[in-house]
Amino acid sequence: MVEARALRRNIHSSPRKMRLVIDLIRGKNAAEALGILRFSSHHASRDAELVLRSAIANLMSKDADGNIDPDSVFVKEVFVNQGPTMKRMLPAPMGRAYRMRKRSNHLTIIVAAK
Repeated sequence: MVEARALRRNIHSSPRKMRLVIDLIRGKNAAEALGILRFSSHHASRDAELVLRSAIANLMSKDADGNIDPDSVFVKEVFVNQGPTMKRMLPAPMGRAYRMRKRSNHLTIIVAAK
């Protein structure tokens, strides 16, 4: 079984929001997963679609003979790790300040051919 992976780092959305999107495509056929991501209303689905297309392209370029059937490609593994958090300050009442955390994530998608 041939497999390939794609990784995108420092995506500016929280890992929790990205996990909502990737749970929809885990274990699915690649064409079906692309359709789900393409028509999903979540903002994080755009980044996930780019990474999935990159993983599929990496798989196709890995096979020199071109023997891989596009219908046999499926999403083997997909996971999200937390990236760096930017810390900013917001003004608060009575001269105080509240801390705002802008989270980011790292997305990894592994595709394989049966």
